[in-house]
Amino acid sequence: MTATGPKRRVVLVTGAARRIGAAIARSLHAAGCDIVLHYRGSRSEAEALARELDAVRAGSTLCVAADLADAAALPGLVDAARARFGRLDGLVNNASAFHATPFGAVTPDHWQALFAANAQAPLLLAQAAAPFLRSAGGAIVNLADIYADRPKADSLVYSAAKAALVSLTRSLAIALAPEVRVNAVAPGAILWPEQTADADAAAERAAMLARTPLGRTGQAAEVAEAVRWLLLDAGYVTGQVLAVDGGRSVVD
Repeated sequence: MTATGPKRRVVLVTGAARRIGAAIARSLHAAGCDIVLHYRGSRSEAEALARELDAVRAGSTLCVAADLADAAALPGLVDAARARFGRLDGLVNNASAFHATPFGAVTPDHWQALFAANAQAPLLLAQAAAPFLRSAGGAIVNLADIYADRPKADSLVYSAAKAALVSLTRSLAIALAPEVRVNAVAPGAILWPEQTADADAAAERAAMLARTPLGRTGQAAEVAEAVRWLLLDAGYVTGQVLAVDGGRSVVD
């Protein structure tokens, strides 16, 4: 299947308006895909990205808004993609939620919010998209985290949710085989959470980079390239988690 002409592949990217999601959208668009740009609150950024991509190839994007914690809204993202482009070939579950949840301070709301965004939404979106991905011979890529395997003490619920996403990746690879491949990318130090900018956070980041063999922060484009490869080119790869972490998982 080619990615050009009237039968261009169509990919839904969640959390596509900013940061790593926007880099993924740009990479897939440059590879010839039409992109459904999901966002929650970043409407202006999503629309600006759509204008940027449409300037390269007219009519190649669609912006859709939804709160991924609202399970009832998720099938509508797939329906919107099908209504606009007539097909769906790929799903990138990039959108994520993060906040610290140290033991002793965890509440049911923390659990529900972090699992809704990081595990429930990817599963329900995959379920909604499955019939169309199967007919297209498509693929799914989930954005996991190295903390799924190496949890942080102050991020218990986030780490558990990402571990659930890794398990779902492997389970979906079995459930959707052989028509649909399902993989994950686990980034390391790429973009720091925007809400952490104090001295303690800076010290933690420096220590993290000191344990990273490549000795630097990764780039969003490097994660996007891994996603692009798994989604479009890795024809004999499924059920895998690719660490894009500068080697940190080797030594941590």
